[in-house]
Amino acid sequence: MSIPAIGIEHAHLAGYGRDSHGAIAVPPATGGVPPGWYTGSPTPGQLGPSVIVGHTDAAKDGRSIFFRLGELRPGNKVQVTRADHTVATFTVDSLEDYPKAAFPTAHVYGNINHAGLRLISCIGKFDRATGHYLDNIVVYAHLTSSHPA
Repeated sequence: MSIPAIGIEHAHLAGYGRDSHGAIAVPPATGGVPPGWYTGSPTPGQLGPSVIVGHTDAAKDGRSIFFRLGELRPGNKVQVTRADHTVATFTVDSLEDYPKAAFPTAHVYGNINHAGLRLISCIGKFDRATGHYLDNIVVYAHLTSSHPA
């Protein structure tokens, strides 16, 4: 995956399913860990909302892969190299911040009539008592092209 506007070039995507609580599993909270594609979502470029999650930062290691995710703007490009070696290019439509306590699950993960992409990370205030951020950022994007790598 590459997101030139925020300095991400050729990041490997790991596959993640659900955790023991039924939520989307996220990559380990350590620096240098690649973002994770939620395997329960469509492959990037297929019909529906493909979901990629990544950390903003990690306590021991500082900045993580999605540290600059909030700097994306509508029109920026996200490229995902698929298992079949085609590159799916997405164009950012919008960014939204949501309190985790009121996360709009159906809106973010629900069916859509096009090939979409959701990039998700933590943002906002950090709760030291729980060790978690209070909000999530979601970048919404749509497929604009696909070509051989």
